Amino acid sequence: MQQEHFDVLIVGAGLSGIGAGYHLQTKCPSKSYVILEGRDCIGGTWDLFRYPGIRSDSDMFTLGYSFKPWTDPKAIADGPQILNYVCETASENGIERHIRFRHRVKRAAWSMPDARWTVEVERITGEGATELVRFTCNFLFMCSGYYKYEAGYTPEFKGVADFAGRIVHPQKWTEDIDYAGKRVVVIGSGATAVTLVPELAKTAAQVTMLQRSPTYVVSRPAQDPVANKLRRNLPTRLAYHVIRWRNVMWGMFFFQLSRRRPDKVKSLILGGVRMALGPDYDVATHFTPRYNPWDQRLCLVPDGDLFKAIREQRASVVTNEIDTFTRDGIRLKDGSELAADIIVTATGLVLQVVGGLEVSVDGSAVDFANTLTYKGMMYADVPNMASAFGYTNASWTLKCDLTCEYVCRLINYMDRHNFRQCMPHNDDPEITAQPSLAFTSGYVQRSVAKMPKQGSKQPWRLYQNYALDIVSLRFGKIDDGVMQYS
Repeated sequence: MQQEHFDVLIVGAGLSGIGAGYHLQTKCPSKSYVILEGRDCIGGTWDLFRYPGIRSDSDMFTLGYSFKPWTDPKAIADGPQILNYVCETASENGIERHIRFRHRVKRAAWSMPDARWTVEVERITGEGATELVRFTCNFLFMCSGYYKYEAGYTPEFKGVADFAGRIVHPQKWTEDIDYAGKRVVVIGSGATAVTLVPELAKTAAQVTMLQRSPTYVVSRPAQDPVANKLRRNLPTRLAYHVIRWRNVMWGMFFFQLSRRRPDKVKSLILGGVRMALGPDYDVATHFTPRYNPWDQRLCLVPDGDLFKAIREQRASVVTNEIDTFTRDGIRLKDGSELAADIIVTATGLVLQVVGGLEVSVDGSAVDFANTLTYKGMMYADVPNMASAFGYTNASWTLKCDLTCEYVCRLINYMDRHNFRQCMPHNDDPEITAQPSLAFTSGYVQRSVAKMPKQGSKQPWRLYQNYALDIVSLRFGKIDDGVMQYS
């Protein structure tokens, strides 16, 4: 079996993996690295998702990398723009030549005596044909995201086989889906649904967003006029970092306000919806959730496009529960029916830990469901391994950039002191395990039992706060008494 060795092995060539490659070659230039990507192209999420209107739900000044200013006038970017940005980053920095496409990482085994990982990889050689290859590395950096690429989540609906039209999950959208002039029902109320509905409504005969319960929806300009003015008058990098910090601080303020004064924030959000939809619209039924703001992620609609589609009667919202699919659409629990030619199940993701990788340490399998996370990126008693995992209440890349910086600091520290192994270990009996994600969203609640846990105290506790993480990850002690070196 073919075997190669690298100092660092990065899994995933999406937004996180390309960022990891940049940080590694910039801050640890003597280290060899490879990026293994299961698909045949760069981009991860931003290449996988092809549904109409696919876009960011964070502004690109914070979703963009710290080292590469976002220069497009649109602050809320569409999928192809983001994919181009990631590919451009890889090309400009020579990261492409480190990527091995069609390499699916299956298993990773750590050997204490050898102080190295042995990683088994399925290399796709042709249509359905694969061969097993092996890599060894000193440090394993997981940048494979947090959900399963093979399939999204679809509940078991009654009567699915009776429906005469087409049923599609957004994660599996293909170019041959023709919705022009058709009646479309989008099941769901999250970020994907509120993105799809206004885009489909441009050419579909009628689009209905069918939700079991509402989500908080906030309108925001697609272009940021203050940011664009700053960029005209300041050097590119300076303008980018000023705007980035303004958006970070505003996001942190709004999140804290939501936690401390939920009723006030709820009133502000719903007031915005009423202004957008008019006094006669039933905001209480269709846009007033049963939970407080930021108990789940807010949905962002650029330039109020969803509200505009509803006002112009190209789209509508129905809040009800499904009884059964029928030949011509969906029958609801109240007996009413929604006619449909196409049904889109925007019903969520399937979460998975470390890309579904089987991990063992000296022959013992690692059960991530019972493992504490250290600083939100490493795992108790798992040596020389980190995961890039973004914020739930802010842009993904903010945390991933800091994680990459920390990993580089860690590797350089080990080199200076001739250590071969680093491993977080908890000796504090007072620390209790808690869910790592505090969201009430369905996709989180379905998977939270399988996810690693956070601890009740630092450094096992997640901040979900960019400013505090800068202090901890960029400037905090590498040798903190919890990280063990040998």
